[in-house]
Amino acid sequence: MTETAANKAKEGRVARRQRRNREALIRAASAVMSDKGIDAATMLEIADRADVGAGTVYNYFKSKDDLAVAVLEEIMQGLALRVESATAGLDDPAHIYAIALMTVLETATEDQRWRQLLNRAGIVADVMYRRIGPFTIDLLAKAEASGRLTPGDPALAWKLSTHAIVGFALAISRHEVAPVTIPTAAARLLCLAGLDAREAEEMVARPRPMLPPERDLHDLSPQEG
Repeated sequence: MTETAANKAKEGRVARRQRRNREALIRAASAVMSDKGIDAATMLEIADRADVGAGTVYNYFKSKDDLAVAVLEEIMQGLALRVESATAGLDDPAHIYAIALMTVLETATEDQRWRQLLNRAGIVADVMYRRIGPFTIDLLAKAEASGRLTPGDPALAWKLSTHAIVGFALAISRHEVAPVTIPTAAARLLCLAGLDAREAEEMVARPRPMLPPERDLHDLSPQEG
């Protein structure tokens, strides 16, 4: 093997090890934060669970909050994939969008990994826009093309919706509104996308397909040697 090829192989091994360490830390943080909450979780405990040195954590994440945001990014992307899988047999993009809204609203208000970051509203809304957006924006575009919804600019409609979802979830966490109003909030967001109010209320009341369980973060990542 030439020196150049050897260097490339070494760089490849380093990159794979770094990727595996980062993924292990996110998996560990997700598990610990699910069990104990973000505030009670410690970087040392997360490092131990990930089987990396305590100082190694800070090579990848500046703080526990940064690590929590990374966990949230993966959860949100996974949630979009789960909704997409559960709704694969449905034809109406407006109905699928309604299911997505209900699912996101419920998760934002029930999953403590989300709830404890809601005070960082701008960051959570941005993560939601980037990670769930490819799915929801595509749905809105399809719904507009078929005449089912009239969101105007699908990306802008989703951007507005992410901030509304975070604000609503924060209000629930502060006990300013009751969780039973989630369907009402989802119906209002459907109206924002151009659906008639009566149909929106009927749509969010429909039975929803069961989502596949949340998989271990990065389950789909290839494990390279």
